[in-house]
Amino acid sequence: MLLYLKRRFIIYLRKVGKKVQIVKRKFNITGLCVPQKHYMVDINERLAEIRKMVDEGDYFAINRARQYGKTTTLAALARVLADDYIVVSLDFQALGDFSFENENIFAVTFAEYFLSRMRRNQECIMEEKLCRELDSLEKEIIGNKKEISLFRLFSHLISICAKAPKPMVLIIDEADSASNNQVFLDFLAQLRNYYLERESIGTQTFQSVIIAGLYDIKNLKKKIRPDEEHQINSPWNIAAEFNIDMSFSVNGIAGMLADYESDYHTGMDIEVMSALLYDYTSGYPFLVSRLCKLMDEDIAGSEEFTDKSAAWTKEGFQKAVKVLLNERNTLFESLLNKLNDYPILKQVLYTLLFQGKGIAYNPDDDVIRMALMFGFVKVEENAVVVANRIFETRLYNYFLLTFEAQKSEMFLAGVQGKNQFIQNGHLNMELVLEKFVTHFDELYGDQTFYEEDGRRYFLLYLKPIINGTGNYYIESRTRNMERTDVIVDYQGEQFVIEMKVWRGDAYNTRGEQQLSDYLDYYHLKKGYMLSFNFNKKKQIGIQRIILEDKVLVEAIV
Repeated sequence: MLLYLKRRFIIYLRKVGKKVQIVKRKFNITGLCVPQKHYMVDINERLAEIRKMVDEGDYFAINRARQYGKTTTLAALARVLADDYIVVSLDFQALGDFSFENENIFAVTFAEYFLSRMRRNQECIMEEKLCRELDSLEKEIIGNKKEISLFRLFSHLISICAKAPKPMVLIIDEADSASNNQVFLDFLAQLRNYYLERESIGTQTFQSVIIAGLYDIKNLKKKIRPDEEHQINSPWNIAAEFNIDMSFSVNGIAGMLADYESDYHTGMDIEVMSALLYDYTSGYPFLVSRLCKLMDEDIAGSEEFTDKSAAWTKEGFQKAVKVLLNERNTLFESLLNKLNDYPILKQVLYTLLFQGKGIAYNPDDDVIRMALMFGFVKVEENAVVVANRIFETRLYNYFLLTFEAQKSEMFLAGVQGKNQFIQNGHLNMELVLEKFVTHFDELYGDQTFYEEDGRRYFLLYLKPIINGTGNYYIESRTRNMERTDVIVDYQGEQFVIEMKVWRGDAYNTRGEQQLSDYLDYYHLKKGYMLSFNFNKKKQIGIQRIILEDKVLVEAIV
């Protein structure tokens, strides 16, 4: 009987021309994320915070780095606001450069775009007074051949806001598309003017205006009119501060993985996997989603990881990290292009990576603001640090694998000795350090060099040895002028190498204990120290130190 009913139901569906479809969700890294189609982190808490700003009548900008979830957040926000507001969402990327040619063209184009969005709203179509205002806008602005000013455009927009049955919210995404156009700044000035009139004489205008993009408004102004006076007098000085965290938390990532696990039952350790994803990405949305997508679609089913259960492991994760670090994607291309556009930015990042010099956060420093805006760095305890482990390693590779760097004697020494360091698929780190000491002494033993160069020389030597199979990163919690820890992952094994400058026996003893404690964190019994000794009477070489239940291999150069 059940089989009969099932067959009759299928026949019925075919008669009405419908198909039975089972939509499988996936991890998305391009464009808008849709809950029904994609695995997503729950952003309801974030939306509630933004909703509060809208309810309070704030105008504000959401400025975050590329592919940071701005568009997805705005789309979800529009849905959240729909019951209480008329939301008009515009994407300036759709307008094209010609739309910003002059004030008249912009006014007409904006009016057309605005009208098309308004008329999608059933509530707007049904409201007679509002319909008349929309028709008036269309007749005067779009149908008129005369020059139309922004003032006339806003006269109509204000009338529409006054006749609307609900308060209106204007959302403008991809505002960067207008970044080279003075007309956009004039548009912002009009928004500012009516915002102030709303506060002073009660003019009914937009309840809230939200502008999203990479550049903040001050940077837009500076890019178009770089003189100091116009940098200070921003047309967007009415904006409220937007300090809402848009990165993914460990718990948020865990929730997304739980949804995935309920579909595929991989047996993954969600707590461990979500912590790994956060540790490497600091919650950068694109990086989290890309790593998940790689494990789900590329790593699973490969020769090394035959199914999803094998892929969603620490080893599968490390494989995904390696693939990510070696691919060209839109995010990495955008970041690295910025280094070519802004040489001073490249210099600051090089200082952070190789010289171990701390950079105090200064909100008035243009270069620091630029690095924050593009997403290269973040602020921790009032200091500037690289934004996440993935960016840091990619940047190390960027500097270490330049054509000039690959011609260096130390890099070539690593290339030539690579085969002897891999024994039965395992990396012999003790031998790596032993040979590094020899090569370093031969090449640079009699030369004077800066302390920070030692770190760069070791990474130049290490990179070709593990390249293609292993990953490495610098542990941010221990990076400073005197100490830097390199964590190497090779074929499922981890190696902790502490690089430091020799400051005497007492300091060295403390360093040994610090490394021992740090090995406990990684559940390791063997660690490595690379000491750069600038004492002319130094004794170079390798020694083993037994410290409680651990073995520390120290190399001195």
